[in-house]
Amino acid sequence: MTYRSYGSGAPVTLVGHGLGATPGEARLPTSGLPGTKVVVTLPSHGDAPDAPAGYWTYRRIAADLRAVAREVGATRAIGVSLTSGALLSLLADEPDAFEKVALLLPAVLDEPRRPLAREYAITVIGGPPEYLAERRQAFRRLDRALAELPGQTAVPDRSLLHAVRIPVLVVGATEDPLHPEDVAKATAAAFPDGRLELVPSWLTHRGDVRGWLGDFLRG
Repeated sequence: MTYRSYGSGAPVTLVGHGLGATPGEARLPTSGLPGTKVVVTLPSHGDAPDAPAGYWTYRRIAADLRAVAREVGATRAIGVSLTSGALLSLLADEPDAFEKVALLLPAVLDEPRRPLAREYAITVIGGPPEYLAERRQAFRRLDRALAELPGQTAVPDRSLLHAVRIPVLVVGATEDPLHPEDVAKATAAAFPDGRLELVPSWLTHRGDVRGWLGDFLRG
């Protein structure tokens, strides 16, 4: 896992991306946030090296996120899809790892998701041709992830998250086949201080998501 920092000063927010995200997508949640934003790049994405054998588990990714957070002094964290699952795993083991956490488009909690074919994962969410071309390019290095992640869960039991007392924002989508609405609802409900927001699609409601993130992390 590599990372780049944007902005300066406090607070320091760790930002993780979803599977197959382009570098531009990875930075989207940082828009308008104060302080320093540390955007990670997972292996097999962007200019990062290919993932080593056995890498694609939520616990392994969680360990990498925690190591970067310690290195940069991050007190907040944002995860999108795959990294939201990794942050769930991290919080189950270390409930006070951060002061605030935002989980965007969680795809799995304590029940495994079904297998995903590469082309389906690329095209099912829609978007203009140039966007789909970028996703297709990004997914060329991710066959192992697509094979290994289905069947896994972010946490073995959602009750482990009852010990997490920090504020947690969960943003789900009602019209996104890759990120079921019921997973977002269950994730928010698992936290004592969980807040749920729903949009039809992140692609069409990025302004709403940016507003919620900004209010949550500043508030």
